[in-house]
Amino acid sequence: MKIKSQRDFFSGALFCAFGVAFAWGATTYNVGTGARMGPGYFPLIVGVLIAIMGALITTKSMIVDTEDGEPVGRIAWKPLVFIISANLVFGVLLGGLPSIGLPPMGLIVAIYALTFIAGLAGDKFSLKASAVLATILAVGSYLAFVVALKLQFPVWPTFVA
Repeated sequence: MKIKSQRDFFSGALFCAFGVAFAWGATTYNVGTGARMGPGYFPLIVGVLIAIMGALITTKSMIVDTEDGEPVGRIAWKPLVFIISANLVFGVLLGGLPSIGLPPMGLIVAIYALTFIAGLAGDKFSLKASAVLATILAVGSYLAFVVALKLQFPVWPTFVA
């Protein structure tokens, strides 16, 4: 069969790969049964559904004709680097990095850093828009995770709280 849409083919293949990896990773937990679900049940089902969706997208890429074959373009390195960096910085700031002596900076600082770094991924960066978004996300996250769900993790830097 001939690939008629490169974009759909490669995105479907990625969905399949991530779905299978996610489902495989979920099998390390107790899956349980439909009546008594274990901690691995939901991740397993989600992984299988993602893999099925990827298979459907890949199949569609070989059946449905497109005008120009929808070639895959160049990799957008700037957004890729900033988005991945934003997530890594969020994780490091939230939990700290004891190996280099960085204490946990807490949820609020981590969200502000995440928002500002991810904002640099776009073509236009607005300091004001990023600050407003970071404030909304910080307040919403605090209310959802700390107040409503009562999760125990650092909200402020350890040297402040």
